[in-house]
Amino acid sequence: MPVRATKRGAARPPFLPGADADVLICGASFAGLTVARELRATGARVLVLDRYEIGERQTSACAAPTEWLRNMGVEASIRQTFGSLLVHTPQVAKARWTLPWTFSTFDYPSLCEGLFEQSGDAVFDTAKVEGRTGTTVHTDRGDVTAGLIVDALGWRRVLGPGANVQPPEAALSRGLEVHPNGLGADLELWIDPRYVDAGYGWSFPALDELRIGVGSFDPHDPVKQPTLRLVDDVDASPDGYQGNWIPHRLRPAAEDGVFFAGDSAGHCLPLTAEGIRMAFYFGIACGRELRAVLDGRSTRDEALASYGAFSASHRFAFECMYAAQQSIRHLHGRPLDGVTRFFTRRRVSEWAFRHYLDIAPPSYAVPSPPAARAVAAVAA
Repeated sequence: MPVRATKRGAARPPFLPGADADVLICGASFAGLTVARELRATGARVLVLDRYEIGERQTSACAAPTEWLRNMGVEASIRQTFGSLLVHTPQVAKARWTLPWTFSTFDYPSLCEGLFEQSGDAVFDTAKVEGRTGTTVHTDRGDVTAGLIVDALGWRRVLGPGANVQPPEAALSRGLEVHPNGLGADLELWIDPRYVDAGYGWSFPALDELRIGVGSFDPHDPVKQPTLRLVDDVDASPDGYQGNWIPHRLRPAAEDGVFFAGDSAGHCLPLTAEGIRMAFYFGIACGRELRAVLDGRSTRDEALASYGAFSASHRFAFECMYAAQQSIRHLHGRPLDGVTRFFTRRRVSEWAFRHYLDIAPPSYAVPSPPAARAVAAVAA
């Protein structure tokens, strides 16, 4: 697990009065760093802010389609690669679902560092983002003003207008996992009401550790005891807890003059809770719209409208996934066992997962953004 490295005290002086940037990206995880990467050749003054150091705070099982990782230039972070899923239900001990593409676990700090290294002269600093008034973002170190603002801070949607709905009332799933040392050969899923009625358990091997957890689509459901039960069932130890809330409904990706990317816009697929690929995908889309503004090919308002429409165009796919998610609690028993066995047919699983990948295809990341050129430093 990452060691806390965030600056404190005298190492975090206030920002200078009048601190500003051309683009202010709030959030330095998958979505925010992807946006910064897209802007590397614009010559813009890009400032990335996050409460924590880059790569410090992992909050997911950290896995994504291998081709996405390669196309994003972060394949060096890959820890283990898989070509199938091993699924368990109470009556189906093992059902192997073949994938038409591979899925890889990765090292979170390495991936984040790899993304930021591709961001040209973007500047990173630590600050807790607390809110916004117009084009000015308020932090615990003072204000920063920017003509283009991105909220990639996560499900709290800190820079959105008005008060946010909080869990358990918000459209969020919840997950908890542990990271014991250990080896594994398979990506494994448990769809079993012994652990959780509306959700599933998982084990994602990553070379010398196992990422074992339980997620519930119902934010009212506790997940600690189910996680401990699964850990005990697979003879592992509950080391290195981490948990998070996971959005499962799309939200406006452009609102009140702000671009939202990643969890702040609900860019996480329902049912599978796959948010990393979505953060890459929509982060690229957001960055391309910002690039058009910086290059003079578009206005901010035009970019907001275009990006918002692009995100909304995926609503049907997200709603289909949401409908499947909501059906899980009603399928336990013979219906779920039948579906589980049906997907062991290679043609069925490959057809389904090929369409699933096409919701956000890895080809979208190609070509990479233009190479960085020398730019002026951000005044902050």
